[in-house]
Amino acid sequence: LSESVAEFLYKEEGLNKTAIGNFLGEREEMHLQILKAFVGLHEFSDLNLVQALRQFLWSFRLPGEAQKIDRMMEAFATRYCDCNPGVFQSTDTCYILSFAIIMLNTSLHNPNVKDKPNLQRFVTMNRGINNGEDLPTELLTKLYASIRSEPFKIPEDDGNDLTLTFFNPDREGWLLKMGGRVKTWKRRWFILTDSCLYYFEYTTDKDPIGIIPLENLCVRKLEDTSKTYCLELYNPKGQKIKACKTENKGRVVQGKHQSYKLSAASAEERDNWIEAIRASITKDPFYDLVSLRKRKVISNTSS
Repeated sequence: LSESVAEFLYKEEGLNKTAIGNFLGEREEMHLQILKAFVGLHEFSDLNLVQALRQFLWSFRLPGEAQKIDRMMEAFATRYCDCNPGVFQSTDTCYILSFAIIMLNTSLHNPNVKDKPNLQRFVTMNRGINNGEDLPTELLTKLYASIRSEPFKIPEDDGNDLTLTFFNPDREGWLLKMGGRVKTWKRRWFILTDSCLYYFEYTTDKDPIGIIPLENLCVRKLEDTSKTYCLELYNPKGQKIKACKTENKGRVVQGKHQSYKLSAASAEERDNWIEAIRASITKDPFYDLVSLRKRKVISNTSS
């Protein structure tokens, strides 16, 4: 069964590639089998890693959740190493380098990234990942040049409609929010998506009362005496937070917050919010995945 489902997802024209990505990333046994079969339909023999990634990342849209990305990239690395024995010492090496390439693609081609890494930095970034050894410089040079000359073609997110942004959020739920001017706690429905935190009066509202862009903000636990399980969004430079809210007459005004204090229903919920907001701020679910894997590869060799 998993073979035929995988084949359908791989070959059928006109499927929503965001939906394929979300489906393949699920962790139930059936989904894992389908993911394995789906990756097995890709033929990576004699392709360099960038060529293989081009093919793979065009076949679905990579979801935003770290665990899903981890499973999918793990399956990709395993398949690449099966098709190209001897290129890398381990699938871990292939996995780490794949992420380095995806991140390089973002740094080189995203206009918001001002600091464009050069070849030297790309080489340095990947020191020691081949089970403690360096990968051949000529391989890294070739991969770097390929990405620099042509960015990855990533399937368009079929949902650039705002309602769909809220439809597939990173996290959503009720939190209490401390007012900016009037210091009272109010219950609000929060949706975290696309590096913004939106809050609504009711879950059914179409339009948010407020929008907090998370860029340049930090989040931390807060021991607030009046409420339990608090977290705080703040600007580390101490500047006022650039956010906006809609007043009751529908006028949009700049928020009046130095920091946002929120309170969750339990410690676990607070910690989950903090983790989700942090992941959204770094907007780089890859970063933690890779650093874990690098530590593993480098510690294995020294032990």
